[in-house]
Amino acid sequence: MSYYKDLREYISALEAKGKLLRISEPINKDTQLHSLTRLQFRGLPEEERKAILFDNVFDSKGNSYAMPVLVGALGASSQVYAIGMQCDEVSEIGEKWEKAHLNPLDPIIVKDGPVHEVVLTGDKLLERGGLDEFPIPISSPGWDVAPYITSPYWVSKDPETGIRNVGTYRAQIKSPTRTGVHSGKFFRGIAYHWRKARKLGKPLQVAVIIGSSPNIGYASVSQLPTDVDEYTIAGGIAGEPVELVKCKTVDLEVPANAEIVIEGLISTEYTEPEAPFGEATGYVGQREMSFVFEVKAITHRKDAIWQAFISQVPPSESSTIRQIACSSIIPKRIKQDMGMSYLRQAAVNFNNGTDRYVVLQVDKCTREEVWKLLEAMPEQFPAFSKIVVAVDKDIDPWDANRVNWAITYRCQPHRDIKIKKINVPDSQDYSVGPPPPDGEAQIPAFKTEPKQMPEGSVMLIDTTMKWAYPPVSLPPKEYMDDAIKMWQKLGLPKLNLQEPWYGYDLGYWSEENQKEAQRAVEGDYSLNGDVASQRKAPIE
Repeated sequence: MSYYKDLREYISALEAKGKLLRISEPINKDTQLHSLTRLQFRGLPEEERKAILFDNVFDSKGNSYAMPVLVGALGASSQVYAIGMQCDEVSEIGEKWEKAHLNPLDPIIVKDGPVHEVVLTGDKLLERGGLDEFPIPISSPGWDVAPYITSPYWVSKDPETGIRNVGTYRAQIKSPTRTGVHSGKFFRGIAYHWRKARKLGKPLQVAVIIGSSPNIGYASVSQLPTDVDEYTIAGGIAGEPVELVKCKTVDLEVPANAEIVIEGLISTEYTEPEAPFGEATGYVGQREMSFVFEVKAITHRKDAIWQAFISQVPPSESSTIRQIACSSIIPKRIKQDMGMSYLRQAAVNFNNGTDRYVVLQVDKCTREEVWKLLEAMPEQFPAFSKIVVAVDKDIDPWDANRVNWAITYRCQPHRDIKIKKINVPDSQDYSVGPPPPDGEAQIPAFKTEPKQMPEGSVMLIDTTMKWAYPPVSLPPKEYMDDAIKMWQKLGLPKLNLQEPWYGYDLGYWSEENQKEAQRAVEGDYSLNGDVASQRKAPIE
């Protein structure tokens, strides 16, 4: 069976396997679309989650769009991911990734493709509204300052070597011809290329792919080394070369069968403020100076599909993809690059269902009080103490995902973790030492003085917030309540909502932030873009 030629063939495969939900009810892209999609991540088991195709979309200004919006198609669940990789079982994904890395295929250039059915450049660039032609949804209504392109595959080239990079970086819509570009980290491919372009005194040429066969998306989010062309890995996934066409205004190549491509330049002379935006950390990412992208051309299929991405509080589409990517890609790269063949897999989560993993929920405690409580545990309850975690009142101590989230984002190991030595309470913990040879007598721990027991240790972790945080990156309750009503109206599966199922303020949210978020859901995102433009700053 050949690989999916384009996004449409993939959608058909999802539908044939019962992993696509079509919603024809009118949906407001600015307030309802992502809120409704979030419910399946907060209220359904993974095996019931699906990609969703919204084919009746309007905005807060009352404008309707002929173009549908697809969400969750890369990783609504691991089963969806497996279909995207053309694997029969989830367990086959790792092997498929390994084959792709071992057998990369160079892309081929073709003369033309469906992505050039509509070409808008020069005087025609705004003929259909520029970026406003597209039903770009707001990911976290109530927090985000604009619609964001959340599933873009940014294409750039190393200005010196010509090696391409395809990477996924969010883009705030600031005007019909301008977006932000949040590269996130200095080692991302686009940032690496931008620094080289700046040294040469040139803007960086880029193209943004929206909607393609899923192998392009999986390669784009996989964070490969900067000297690897993601198109070659995408070809390895498909087992056949990716067909590319030349862009119209920049020296780059994009998939011939893509839905939409946006071409243009990233300035190397100035930056602008970007965000807030509900991020995958589970918090709203705050404003910072970031790249600016100026649109020079838009090309797309006549009946294009807009593809969006679900990030924010895990589990989400981004956390599913990241978990699978870590489990599948990291071990392969370590084996190949470092020769550590004994590494079999990378675990990215764990189950804390053990009586020696204790989580203490506290409220309105000082740091001193938190540590007094933590340090009392191994003294008063040694049998229940090996890992002891203190969490805030908004963290369910019985929810391993929530506790792990707190450890990851509310704790700094050098400051908030202590190791306390103890004498182990019993002989059942074989991490202390090997069990005695079979048949040898062993004095039970209950007949032994504590000081005679082997030395062990306890990890104490303070994950309580030390200061105000940005909001939790889910739509506020009013939007989620509305989404629940719509969910029920559509007759969708019964929800078992897990906390948190709506976003809330954790103290770091200004009146200006609130006004900007309100403008966005009212359809006035460009006013926020104007403010950002007025605050642009030259790069020194």
